[in-house]
Amino acid sequence: MFNSKKINMLNKIVLAVILVWLSFFSIQAQQTLWGSQQEKESIYSIQDSVMIRTRGGAEISAMVVRKKNDNVPRPVVLQFTIYVRDQGRDMQSLKEAVDRGYVGVMAYTRGKRFSKSEIYPYETDGKDAYDVIDWISKQPWCNGKIGMYGGSYNGFTQWAAAKNLHPALKTIVPYVANRPGMGLPMENNIFINPNYEWSFYVGNNKYLDNKTGDDRQRFRNMMFKWWETGVAYNKMDSIDGTPNRLFQRWINHPAFDKYWQDMAPYKEDFAKINIPVLAFDGYYNDSQNSGIYYLRELNKYSPKTPAYLVIGPYGHFGTQMGGQEVVNGYTVSKNALFPIKEYTYQWLDYILKGAEKPSFLKDKVNYQVMGTDEWRSAASLEAMHNSYLKFYLGSVKVSDNEYLLSPNKPEPNKYLVQKVDFADRTTSNNDYYPDPVIRESVAGNGYVFISEPLDAMLVNGSFLGNIKLSINKKDVDLGLTLYELTPEGQYFHLSYYIGRASYAKDNTKRQLLTPGKKETIAFENTHLISKQLQKGSRLVIILNVNKNAFSELNYGSGKTVTSETIADAKEPLMIYWFNDSFVEIPVLK
Repeated sequence: MFNSKKINMLNKIVLAVILVWLSFFSIQAQQTLWGSQQEKESIYSIQDSVMIRTRGGAEISAMVVRKKNDNVPRPVVLQFTIYVRDQGRDMQSLKEAVDRGYVGVMAYTRGKRFSKSEIYPYETDGKDAYDVIDWISKQPWCNGKIGMYGGSYNGFTQWAAAKNLHPALKTIVPYVANRPGMGLPMENNIFINPNYEWSFYVGNNKYLDNKTGDDRQRFRNMMFKWWETGVAYNKMDSIDGTPNRLFQRWINHPAFDKYWQDMAPYKEDFAKINIPVLAFDGYYNDSQNSGIYYLRELNKYSPKTPAYLVIGPYGHFGTQMGGQEVVNGYTVSKNALFPIKEYTYQWLDYILKGAEKPSFLKDKVNYQVMGTDEWRSAASLEAMHNSYLKFYLGSVKVSDNEYLLSPNKPEPNKYLVQKVDFADRTTSNNDYYPDPVIRESVAGNGYVFISEPLDAMLVNGSFLGNIKLSINKKDVDLGLTLYELTPEGQYFHLSYYIGRASYAKDNTKRQLLTPGKKETIAFENTHLISKQLQKGSRLVIILNVNKNAFSELNYGSGKTVTSETIADAKEPLMIYWFNDSFVEIPVLK
């Protein structure tokens, strides 16, 4: 039996519970009201789970942000990306477009975010971009004018969209645009390693696998184990212990074949691109030859298309931020930094809204001159220079470790001999990467060619040349690095080239070398630079065979390089560098 005290206590407990629940529901109601009020007060109308179906039945996940209660059709700013980043970051960039008078759309490549399709980077983005643009153009909030912008992969998707140009796409603004098959995951037909882990980073899930992508030590260990053991390049993922389906897919195409050609504009495709283009790039962007390739080909096949370039002393990520104060240890001029997002929207306003042409575009090519605080401009990439300095890689010694880089044609049929033992893993060749930009020495196992002191001059453009050689094997991967040697004795990295000899004549078809025959390897796909040389500086060329842990290893057997192993090393490579080899340095006098 309950007495009165117990009943009173029970009533108090029940009352307390009721008060707690009432308080909870009151708080919930206030939070709901506050949330509703926030939504009501927000100026944005957000659709964050749009699904666009392509003509082939694939799914593209997208977000659309507009100004609330705005029924006026607007131009649209589209970003098409494989990087599903922090929701706040992506959403903020869309709101920024709305704040500037546009509708903002973020579309994620096939298989990403809410898309149930499979992830195959690069392969379908051109066709999918067309379908995304087509869908946008049919929405009541679109006025029929669409512009794209973004960097790296997002730069690639813009050029991929231009391959099959939709009438509603009016302009593209690519930053450091990738060109699959040219710059990454191979450069001049040599597969390089940095994209190995990237395939896991973007391909492991619907978002980004940051844990795997950030595990640099795992992939460095894998890379050096491959190097030390001498197993085939195509067994790299066996060493890692995790199958890499994208890596295997890529290395099955060592030529710049139809697989790569179909991903972005190729040859005559450029003739159909008639929309204005504004590109941004950097002298120390790893994939610079991708972005410059697009512009060169566009000018070749569609010279009347208005295409502009802004370029300076930046790396891949630095370019996308409008420059960086220090790049690979080199402190750039403060005048080299610029507001890239502001420039982007000035251009979009010019093309999509009829605003004035941006004042920062003085001409088609706008470049910052390293070694000065100056920006210059030129009518084209070719107009950056008005002369070439031709230097021969002679056999005349100027010191124990250096040979003369001479403007005079040398005596015929002389050569330097280099021996490269591919079975030796204690030494590597070709330290070409521009980090640091400024060095105290360039000692190595290749040949060093050095010019006489020069007058002050502006090196402006991409260097090129012919390497005359003879080898005892069927193929070789080459490396050339160009430096300025200052009067103070510092080596300033200007540009470089790596490439496979068997693809030098045609990057779509392998043509093996004949052992013992003198061959000419022409090269021109080098990194563009603008640098004011001091009076008394010298030019330096390092000539070498590409043999290191950072790219695939060509043993010269003639087999598919990715399948070669240390067993194919056998006798060392004997390479004869003939002294009528030359380089041509672009200068503006």
